[in-house]
Amino acid sequence: MKIILYTSFALVAFAFNSILCRLALGTEAIDAASFTLVRLVSGAITLVVISSVFGKTGTKGGNWFSAFFLFGYAICFSFAYISLTTATGALILFGCVQATMIIVALLSGERPKFLEWFGLLFALGGLVYLVFPGLTAPPIFSSLLMMSAGISWAFYTLRGKGGTNPLADTTGNFVRAVPMIVAVCLPFLYQIQLSQQGILLAVLSGAFASGLGYLVWYAALKFHTATRAAILQLSVPALAAIGGVILLAETVSFRLLSATALILGGIALAIVGRGKK
Repeated sequence: MKIILYTSFALVAFAFNSILCRLALGTEAIDAASFTLVRLVSGAITLVVISSVFGKTGTKGGNWFSAFFLFGYAICFSFAYISLTTATGALILFGCVQATMIIVALLSGERPKFLEWFGLLFALGGLVYLVFPGLTAPPIFSSLLMMSAGISWAFYTLRGKGGTNPLADTTGNFVRAVPMIVAVCLPFLYQIQLSQQGILLAVLSGAFASGLGYLVWYAALKFHTATRAAILQLSVPALAAIGGVILLAETVSFRLLSATALILGGIALAIVGRGKK
């Protein structure tokens, strides 16, 4: 029961990051730069408090490279969601996360089998189809930003695989990411847009969906194999799509459904193929 609760909470938290960001930016309750700033600061404060109560090493964990990837994911994520729907953004994000992790594994010397190559090409084809210019295609610039967010999150995840203290590492990375987002926000001061609703949504995203969500996910990972953990994350775009329809009255197009089948099906094939080795 504990494994199910931990895993379910983390996956729902991942989906809610997309929902909260889209809800805040779609209603223009806050600008993208300020949302990212409040999100990372509130996440850092939450983790520092948790570390001071339960941790033994405080914020001594983490490193600047991992913090940079965390920052890169967060800032690209926010600006991409200015124009993307909840479901489309989550699909591009997690499609790129899994594809990047598979490609890194291949470049690291793993010998791919036919099923892995087939699945990877299938998934990349789905991404190309989703963002290919057309009447129902999402904005290309926002799509590229979300792809960058996915690649950054993949490298952040890969760098964290060797960590021995997830709480200290996550806390340290969040704290180090704060000065990065502060520096990036300075050029956007002239267009700052804040409201109580926007700040609340950003705090919820940072403190709960990000800070607590990432911690619970790390706690759940020790109960799952790498293959199972990767497959479980493929449920996030579906959860985000359901949340977008219920909370934001978004519609799901045939193009999005088709791309979802291609991307998630292809990634699942590649993961299963790698797991059979």
